[in-house]
Formats: sequence, C-alpha cells, structure tokens
Amino acid sequence: MISNVIDGKVIPAADGRTSEIIDPRTGSVYDEAALSGAADVDAAYDAARRAFVTWRRTTPAERQKLLLALASALEERADDILAAEVRDTGKPAELTRDEEITVGIDQLRYFAGMARSLEGAAAGEYLAGHTSYVRREPVGVVGQVAPWNYPFMMAIWKIAPALAAGNTVVLKPSDTTPASASLVGSIAAEILPPGVLNVVCGDRDTGRLVVAHPAAAQVSITGSTGAGKQVAASAAVDVKRVHLELGGKAPAVVFGDADIAAVVEGIVVGAFFNAGQDCTAVTRILAHSSIADPLEKALVEAIAEVSTGPDVEDPFYGPLNNADQLARVTSVVAALPAHARVVTGGVRVGSTGYYFAPTLVAGVRQDDPVVQEETFGPLVTLQTFETEAEAIEMANDVDFGLASSVWTKDHGTAHRCSIDLDFGCVWVNTHIPLVAEMPHGGFKQSGYGKDLSHYGLEDYTRIKHVMHAHG
Repeated sequence: MISNVIDGKVIPAADGRTSEIIDPRTGSVYDEAALSGAADVDAAYDAARRAFVTWRRTTPAERQKLLLALASALEERADDILAAEVRDTGKPAELTRDEEITVGIDQLRYFAGMARSLEGAAAGEYLAGHTSYVRREPVGVVGQVAPWNYPFMMAIWKIAPALAAGNTVVLKPSDTTPASASLVGSIAAEILPPGVLNVVCGDRDTGRLVVAHPAAAQVSITGSTGAGKQVAASAAVDVKRVHLELGGKAPAVVFGDADIAAVVEGIVVGAFFNAGQDCTAVTRILAHSSIADPLEKALVEAIAEVSTGPDVEDPFYGPLNNADQLARVTSVVAALPAHARVVTGGVRVGSTGYYFAPTLVAGVRQDDPVVQEETFGPLVTLQTFETEAEAIEMANDVDFGLASSVWTKDHGTAHRCSIDLDFGCVWVNTHIPLVAEMPHGGFKQSGYGKDLSHYGLEDYTRIKHVMHAHG
C-alpha cells in the first residue's frame, strides 16, 4: 500500500481508509493508497509546525548538506522511484528516467546550493543615526499540492525551494499518482529531521483540507486554473500567501522564413511529449499563410511516426493519466465545430488503457473552445496569419499566459515578439526545454509565482526590515 509519511513515520490513514490506484496502461487497479482525512492533515501540520521551530534556525550550510544527502539517496533509489512513476503514469520508462527522474534529482541539488545564495539589500545608514538591513526569512509551514502529469519532478519543484529556504512542508500528491511522492517522503524520513517533510495522500477533499489549514503560512499548487482559483479563494479567508502554477494554451508562432523541418521537429516534441499533458505544451500553431500548406503536410508526415498505444513496445508517449482525462480529450474532439477539420488523429488508440492518437486540427477560428480552452492532451490546432501584428494579437488572445515560442530566422522579429508576447516564457526556434537556473511561471490565468531559479527560492521567503538606532 502507498502510505502517508508524517513526522518521520510511514503510516496509513488514521481511520484506515484507502483509495484504488489505477494503472493507466490497462485501466486496472494495481494498488491502494492512504485516503487521508482531517486527522491526518492535522497530524502532518502539527509535525511540520514543531519541526519549523528548529529547521528555520539551521544554517544554509546545514540545509544544503541534508538536501544533498537526500538527492544522493534518491539517486541510489532511482530505479524504485522510476518503477513507482511508471506504474502511476504509464510513461515510457527510459524517457521518464532521463527527462524526469534524473532531472528532478539535479534540480534538488540546484536548490541545495541556492540555500547558501540568498541575496538582499546592503546594510546602510539610510537615516542619520540609524543602520538598516534586510532579513530574508522562511515563511513558515507550507502546504503544497502536486499534479499528476509529472508527479516526481513536480514534487521536487515544490519541496526543494521550500525546504532550502528553511520552511517545513505538508505535501499532497495527486490522488491518481501518489506513489513516487510517498517514496520520496519515506526516503527523506531517514535523512531529514522528523516533521520537516510530510506527505499526505488522498483525494480532492484531502487537498482542500491541506490548502485551507490554518497552520499553513503559504500554499502552493500546480494544477488547473479552476483548482487554482479555488485555492486562492480558500487562502483569502486567512490571507495566506499563495503560489499558483496553472494552465496554459501555448502558441507556436511560425513566420514565413522559418526552417520548416526544424519547426516540425520542435512542434512534434513540444505538442506530444508526455501525451500533451504539459501546461507548456504547444497547443496552437499560428503559421504565416505563405507556409501553412507545406507546414501542414510536413506535420502530418511527422505525426504519422509518433507512436503510442497499448501494443507499442517503445512508444513516444504513453496513455493519458486517467479515465476522466481520456473522456475530456475525447469530448473536445467530439465538440469541434463544423468548420474545423481533423487533419490526423482524433481517436482513442486501442481498447485497453487511456491512449489517444496524436491529433492535428485545422480550420479553427479564434473564438472556438478548442483554441481558447486548455485540452491537456495530444491535440494541437493550426491557424494562419498575414502580419506580425495579427500573429501577436491571436497568440495573446487567450486567458492564459504561461509559455510560447517564435520560429523565425530574423533576429529583429524574434526580439519584437519576445517583448510583445504576453507569456512567462518565450522560446525562440525551440519549445519546451527548461533549466533549473531559469524561472518558470506565467501571467494572467496561468497563475503567479515562479518555480525553479533563485526566483523560485525567493517565493518561499519573506522580507523583514531591521533598523538599529545608534546608541
């Protein structure tokens, strides 16, 4: 059974309740996880609150040492973490190892180092007879909710900066993918002081308890925009700090001078990696009319080589994560307006598991739901534009502002678009790579706050001004 980790102990839910965990490759139950209630969440926060008293006073060097030890322990158990991740998500194993498990451990090491690199204003006499300086302090106990699309890596994105800054954590993984987070918690229990990192498994009700708990000084969620709005509303009751990484509707703006072969290669990866279950995934291709037809033809040829399905030995991507998500993607295709054209895909693959074919839809209009609303699946639309101004207007004309890309050989075009595109990330002639040293986070209904980079660490700190009068 997949268990909670509270106060350094691996334990079931207090009332013994469990929920079934489904293998998305088959649609069958493979395990059970603790279904935590109020008593479990209270216990986790009590442990985190007690641990914060001493953890906040550890030196950055001490926290770095412990987080590096945790990273090494995770590396030693990488095969076990990978197995847990693949069971919960159905992802291809080697790709998941290279792109998520190894990368997540490296990101933990990055934040271990960042613990010793916090910056602030220099002390000085800004008022005669007084010396002022700034303290950057941990916020306190942080409640965090991780998503199901990258369970291990997103758990690291949550806990690493929070712990490095001196906070303690209550982490709630997704109800469909709790295994790797529970394993991380159990490994951490052997290294970190009890209560510093607590993991409570459960459903949406458990998540609501975590974000609404009065002991949380800050709450952080990666999830849908709808879920983020609920968290923000809950946090407003007692004015908690909120960190939101939410949905996206990323455009790839392709100009007439772009290298079509490079565009196709980048978009196929950017749109269909992880079955499109990525808030930064390419979901809208905006192509200059002069290259729209050859680009569409080249995309169809490339998509034909994208493999998925229950009988594929080495697929490019695995199944959608759960039955609800399969139903969601299927309903988006079924609801396409008459003027839209499914160029390729648009169907479920196989009769077992939650696989869906890579899908390209053309002929859509700017106000169509498939253009405006997040699908979170292997589906990308194709629209055309005539001018740069029109392209920017179309790209920005959605509620989301997380990620985008520009494809052109002209540096002036790239620079202008990087200024005008209203997204937290603008890639040029690439789409989807992330590095620990650079921030990740969006604008508008994609949320606020940053993951990764020193900005991500600072989001888990508070600023205090201290002024001394000269005696």
